[in-house]
Amino acid sequence: MEVKPGYKQTEVGVIPVDWEAKQLGDTAEVIMGQSPLGSTYNKAGVGIPLINGPTEFTEKHPVRIQWTSKPTKLCKSSDVLLCVRGSSTGRLNISDGEYCIGRGVAAIRAREGEDTRFVAFQVEAAVKRMLALTTGSTFPNIDGKSIRRIHVPRPLFFEQCAIAEALGDVDVLIGGLDRLIAKKRDLKRAAMQQLLTGQTRLPGFSGEWELMRLTELAEIVSGGTPKTTVPSYWTGSIKWCTPTDITSCSGKYLIETERTISISGLRSCSARLLPPGSLLLCSRATIGEVRISGSEICTNQGFKSLMCKPGISNEFLYYKLLTMKSQMIERAIGSTFLEISKKDAAMLELSIPQYDEQAALAAVLSDMDAEIEALERRLAKTRALKLGMMQELLTGRTRLV
Repeated sequence: MEVKPGYKQTEVGVIPVDWEAKQLGDTAEVIMGQSPLGSTYNKAGVGIPLINGPTEFTEKHPVRIQWTSKPTKLCKSSDVLLCVRGSSTGRLNISDGEYCIGRGVAAIRAREGEDTRFVAFQVEAAVKRMLALTTGSTFPNIDGKSIRRIHVPRPLFFEQCAIAEALGDVDVLIGGLDRLIAKKRDLKRAAMQQLLTGQTRLPGFSGEWELMRLTELAEIVSGGTPKTTVPSYWTGSIKWCTPTDITSCSGKYLIETERTISISGLRSCSARLLPPGSLLLCSRATIGEVRISGSEICTNQGFKSLMCKPGISNEFLYYKLLTMKSQMIERAIGSTFLEISKKDAAMLELSIPQYDEQAALAAVLSDMDAEIEALERRLAKTRALKLGMMQELLTGRTRLV
C-alpha cells in the first residue's frame, strides 16, 4: 500500500512520521485487580470501597471492605477502569476516586508525560482489539500481559492534549443527552402514573372512569408455532413474532420479525393472523412486555395478543398495560417458567375513561415518546460522530491545527 508523504507504515498501521508506535504498557501502567487477602465485607460504612465489576462502576456507594493488611491493588482518580472478566469484559469507566480493585477489574493509569484523557480514549478505541484477545468460552477474560502488548499510536504530548480536548467535547455532549433522555423518561413515568389513573385530568374532560375487565376491552388471542421439522411451513410471507422480537424492539411499534412462516404453516398451528394495531402482549418469559403491531402478524404461544373492541383506543390500552406488569406477574403460575393464562389475563381490571379522553391521553404520551425517540436518534448520531472522530484523530489520519 502506498504511504502518502508525511506518514509511515508501523505495527499499528500508517501514522504521521512524528508519531511513534508504542505498546500500551509503554504509555500507561496496567494494574490488574486482586481482592485483598483477609478482607471482609461489611455494612458499617468503614474501610475502602471495592470495585470488582460493572455494577460498582455506576453505584455511588460501592460495598466497603475491611482488610487484615492494606491492599496494594488500588485505583486512583482519573484511572481508566476496564472489566476484564465475565460477560461484561471490555466495559469501561473512569475512576472518580481511590478504590480497591478486585479480580474483575484492571486500572490503566497514564505514565508521566502522557495525557490521561488521551490514554483513556486510546483504551476505548482498543477495546475491540482487546476483546479479540479474550480467553475462555464460558467465562471470557483479558490478562494483563495482553493489555500491555496492545499497540497504540503515540503523538507528542501537546497533540495528545488537543485530541483529548476535541473528543472530550463530544463526550460532554453525549453525557448531556444521556441526562436529558433520563430526565424525559422520568417525566413520562410520572405523567403515566398521574394521567392513566385519573389522578390528573386533561383540560375539558370530566366524569367517572369505568372499571372494566380486559376481556371486555379486547378480544384475547393466543399464538402458536408450526412444526419446525416441516421446511415448507417456514420462511414465508407472514411475520411470526416471538418474545425476543418484542424485547429487541425499542419503539412502540413492531414492524419486522426475525422469522416468518408460510400460509400453510399458519394453517397448521393455533397461531392466528392479527391485523395492524393489535397489541402483542407477552404472557411468558418477559411477562407484561407489549408492542403495537405495525402490520399483519401472528405470534408464537408466548403471547396473549389483544384486538381492541369498539370504543377502546389501542394506544391508550398500550400505555395502560405498561403500568400493569407487576399485576400480570402476580397472576402468573408455572413450575418450569411463569406464564399468565388467557383466563387470568381476561380477568385483569382496568379503569377506563370515554374514548375521546383515551385518545387525548394517548396523544400526550405519544408526543412524549416522540420527543424521547428524537433525542435517542440524536444521541446515536453523536456517538457515531465520536466513533468517526476517534478513528481519524487517534490514528493521525486527520490532524488538528
